[in-house]
Amino acid sequence: MPSYLEKRSIRYPIFGLMGITVVLLGILAYYNWLFALIGLILAILPFYYLFQLIQQHRKDTEEYISTLSYRVKKVGEEALMEMPIGIMLINDDYYIEWTNPFLASCFDEDTLVGRSLYDVADSLVPLIKQEVETEIITLHDRKFRVIHKPEERLLYFFDVTEQTEIEKMYQEERTVIAIIYLDNYDELTQGMDDQTKSSLNSLVTQILNKWAQDNGVFLKRVSSERFIAVFNEHILQLLEKGKFSILDDVRETTSKQNVPLTLSVGVGTGVSSLPELGSLAQSSLDLALGRGGDQVAIKQTNGKVKFFGGKTNPVEKRTRVRARVISHALKELISESDKVIIMGHKSPDMDAIGAAIGIQKVARLNQREGYVVVNFNELDTGVRRMMKEIEKNEELFSKFITPDQAMEIATDDTLLVVVDTHKPSMVIEEKLLHKIEHVVVIDHHRRAEEFIHNPLLVYMEPYASSTAELVTELLEYQPRNGRIEMLEATALLAGIIVDTKSFSLRTGSRTFDAASYLRGQGADTVLVQKFLKEDVDTYIKRAKLIETVQFYREGIAIAKGQPDQIFDQVLIAQTADTLLTMDGVVSSFVISNRSENMIGVSARSLGDINVQVIMENLEGGGHLTNAATQLHDATLDDVEVRLKEAIDEYFEGRKKE
Repeated sequence: MPSYLEKRSIRYPIFGLMGITVVLLGILAYYNWLFALIGLILAILPFYYLFQLIQQHRKDTEEYISTLSYRVKKVGEEALMEMPIGIMLINDDYYIEWTNPFLASCFDEDTLVGRSLYDVADSLVPLIKQEVETEIITLHDRKFRVIHKPEERLLYFFDVTEQTEIEKMYQEERTVIAIIYLDNYDELTQGMDDQTKSSLNSLVTQILNKWAQDNGVFLKRVSSERFIAVFNEHILQLLEKGKFSILDDVRETTSKQNVPLTLSVGVGTGVSSLPELGSLAQSSLDLALGRGGDQVAIKQTNGKVKFFGGKTNPVEKRTRVRARVISHALKELISESDKVIIMGHKSPDMDAIGAAIGIQKVARLNQREGYVVVNFNELDTGVRRMMKEIEKNEELFSKFITPDQAMEIATDDTLLVVVDTHKPSMVIEEKLLHKIEHVVVIDHHRRAEEFIHNPLLVYMEPYASSTAELVTELLEYQPRNGRIEMLEATALLAGIIVDTKSFSLRTGSRTFDAASYLRGQGADTVLVQKFLKEDVDTYIKRAKLIETVQFYREGIAIAKGQPDQIFDQVLIAQTADTLLTMDGVVSSFVISNRSENMIGVSARSLGDINVQVIMENLEGGGHLTNAATQLHDATLDDVEVRLKEAIDEYFEGRKKE
């Protein structure tokens, strides 16, 4: 019996065969009608058989289509009603017109028809209004992937609860590596006898082992000041909720023993490769140490970094040895270059200009030309006064160039030294970073996520009062073939005085050592005061800003400028400094327009409140006692609300700790 396909193959050639047969019989009849008659009889039999096959084929085809149609219809109905996929039809008013039984069973109800989505599943309404094609939502403790068909007002629900639970389990079980570093272990134990040092080691190890045991962490001490911790993402989440209280435990417990030891922790997470995790952990630790230590840095795969801790003022940990090593390394780099270009941050202050002049002197002491990049249109009043004094020294003033001139003279052998900042977005001319391959970074700010790519030498000391202080120490170890001129020493001293608020904030013993050295080199303190004098208009503007002050929480003063007023960053910062001198103020914040599309916030603190953490929540940064941020495309009122929310979040975090 021919198959269905065979029948289909027979049907179409038969008509051609009949035509050929008729033609042949016609030719035969022309010559002999008898033979043609016999041939006709013989031909009728197979053709009759073929016609029977065609009829049977048509009948079979009709039956097949009828059966298939019925089966498809039946399967469609069963699939619609029985398969474990939810289907929902809604109208324009978000009322349910129809659902299949599976979806109704998910809601533990017999029917959902006629009910409003607002009552049944209000989380679906935003999805429908925004015409989102697919989204995962939670309904009655189950996870569903919802596919939305706007034109048909149709929703499909795929239960992905088990899938999401497996994904969550996978995420939580991923390995995390942390490197724990005892920040000031060497400094504290340097003068200790063996018994005291052993006692301190036992105390720290006991605290860390208890923390590891309580949290399910594998901990291994690999050196006198370094531990390796291995755990998973779930444990990391719990540690984050607890704000890494181990930092406070170690600091407070050791302080009672009169050995205030602090921890820095670098965490690597988010990747499956163990070498890459270790690299991330070390990079995070470097970031934590670069910000002053006593904190946790968690580097995420998206490039962002989470910070915990950093509530205390960094203890001075740098040594003369490090300053000498950095100074000699800088000397070698300068000697290998054809010239040195020095660049600070935008709208440079006394510290940036003073440090730049100091590095320019270092270059000259090593027989290389040094040039300071300055945008003369972005100088505040004090720096302008300094520049007028520098103009009197033709040789020194000739070394100040514009960003365009710097781009022209830069070569492949030029060394670029960036001072008082480490953020590419903050430098005067970012193009120089791309043109000049050899870069040195000298800064005293806590390290942020944004950092200059691949510098040859980094000298970052958040324990220093100013970059000018760091540069002064570097100068002390340079060749003695030339004396520092009075104006150069005065510029460096001015940078230190401005950043320490006349030696009242962030001042260590090394700060006074540097100031003493500069004074010995001829720094003129009277000239510094001349640079720092302010005009009456600036004083009045600052007073008007102070008039707007209001107190938020206890001891927190917030001043806000008028929407139609624009103040420069220096004035905003000076206002915050002035507020901090008022009775009862422990922290001050000043909000004001810096340009038409940018709002600046300056924050100051006496040390009890970490304004750096607050400013980092507003995309800024700085020091524990001195921080700032710039926000674009926002109103003063919006920024004030965000600032208060950041302050509230900071205090809530402290309560949890």
